[in-house]
Amino acid sequence: VLQKKDLLGCAQTGTGKTAAFAIPILQLLYTQKQQRPGIKVLILTPTRELAIQIDESFAAYGKFTGITHTVIFGGVSQLHQTNALKKGVDVLIATPGRLLDLMSQGFIDLRHLEIFVLDEADRMLDMGFMRDIRRIIPLLPAKRHNLFFSATMPSEIQTLANTILKNPEKVEVTPAATTVKRINQSVMFVEKQDKVNLLVHLLKDSRKQKTLVFVEMKHAADRVAEKLSKSGIHAAVIHGNKSQNARQRAIADFTEDRVKVLIATDIASRGIDIDGITHVINYELSNIAESYVHRIGRTARAGAEGDAISLVTGDEKSYLANIEKTIKHKIDVVVDHPYHSEMAATSTIMSVGKAKVKIEGRRQGHGGRSRFSGSR
Repeated sequence: VLQKKDLLGCAQTGTGKTAAFAIPILQLLYTQKQQRPGIKVLILTPTRELAIQIDESFAAYGKFTGITHTVIFGGVSQLHQTNALKKGVDVLIATPGRLLDLMSQGFIDLRHLEIFVLDEADRMLDMGFMRDIRRIIPLLPAKRHNLFFSATMPSEIQTLANTILKNPEKVEVTPAATTVKRINQSVMFVEKQDKVNLLVHLLKDSRKQKTLVFVEMKHAADRVAEKLSKSGIHAAVIHGNKSQNARQRAIADFTEDRVKVLIATDIASRGIDIDGITHVINYELSNIAESYVHRIGRTARAGAEGDAISLVTGDEKSYLANIEKTIKHKIDVVVDHPYHSEMAATSTIMSVGKAKVKIEGRRQGHGGRSRFSGSR
């Protein structure tokens, strides 16, 4: 970056990508003898949480440089953001939608842009921002320094990188879709109706000092939090329907240990960098294997160790198989818990002609019968 070469950075979450571009960018700006007014650096990122954290990193790393920066994102009033832009900034951190909105209103001028950073590119793809990205790229100066970061490199992201970068250097810290060795990964098989009870059982273990719980849907997050509350476990919740202030308050409570449990949808799987998360629990598995990698990467950050536990039903076993194939690692199964389901553990998915058939084994200790169900 200091040599002003385009860069393609591919590294798993928690390896320091923000510092990897923020520090040399600050160095380049600081050593410029003559600085033209206007936005010189645009950093595009998919979530509000990540945008805020990048802005905080620039504040910390560049505290004594005099380099100005601000962050813009949707879901809140634009007044504070537009006032900051009117004063002039060197570095702009933005989410795609709010950037396009304020550009259309004339608040953002990128004519003097020197460096463009696209962060978490694969997350942009997951969240449906590719159309916005393709609208933004032609609005940037043709001559610019490009930095492109992604935890994984699916074909569509590689194609996007090829259109943005010019003769880039590639830095790949670890292979795509691998998991940190310091994370102790495990699976617990359970019936769907017993999941909440198992979660309560796990969270009452005093060793789980700071636990991030992932669910798939927004309504599930609220429902799980309510059931935990009835069991005497207070949890904060963040998802897309929460206001920005509510989300920031929940993150602050979790960060500062006012609550020890944070329940989140995948909006948080890459947008949170909180020290000291000891455990990640996948209450529900994602059907996207890469999401598992990003979720569990919230623990074991910056050299620490952590635990990742996945609560898996028979219906989710195909997701587990795909995850293990992707990470090239067989995850240990823990049976020593009060809600172990042998039925979920032994169920298999197989194809018979065009029919998809699930065969479920006997559930240990519950007197259940083997079930056979099929659907075309």
